[in-house]
Amino acid sequence: MTQRKLTYLDPGRTERPYPVPLEGGWPPRYRLVLREERIPVKDPALGFLRLVDGVLGWDLHRGSGLWVDPGTPRARPGLEMSSGVGIGPLRWHAPCRVLWSTEPMLDDGGRPVPGQRAGFGYGTLRGHPEAGEEGFYGELSEDGQLYFRVAAFSRPANLLIKVGGPLNRRTQQMFTNRYFRTARRLAAGKA
Repeated sequence: MTQRKLTYLDPGRTERPYPVPLEGGWPPRYRLVLREERIPVKDPALGFLRLVDGVLGWDLHRGSGLWVDPGTPRARPGLEMSSGVGIGPLRWHAPCRVLWSTEPMLDDGGRPVPGQRAGFGYGTLRGHPEAGEEGFYGELSEDGQLYFRVAAFSRPANLLIKVGGPLNRRTQQMFTNRYFRTARRLAAGKA
């Protein structure tokens, strides 16, 4: 079975293992979103595992108000999935393909090794309102701090989305804010 074509060129730019910076190297003429937040939790290593499990298992998306089919497998390269907003037949689907995913690295005692990122990145397929790529990262810094990061580049995939420019940007910002709110809940074990 052949995979559907992505709606943009040069995929995989969100794959940035620790400590590769998220700044720089993005394609021109795309809207760029780079955001990070330190998540203060009592046990950052445990919070990292909770966060990454929620990211890879789609709880980040579900907790942010996006519909993801309950049968969607854990994020892994090549997986095609769709998130959506709306209800039933009035749901707008946003199909994507997971381009890369990284599971947490654990030491011999089952604790995450400091100095790593885990998460995934996906690219848009035909039918998505945007064309581009988004990466979601849980990060456990070398000094044991927990961070959540999002890196995305996109542009409108059709004229309707292009005409709705300011509304489209506000909608993207709203979902990015929700991702961070949900990431804090996941890391704290409250989601």
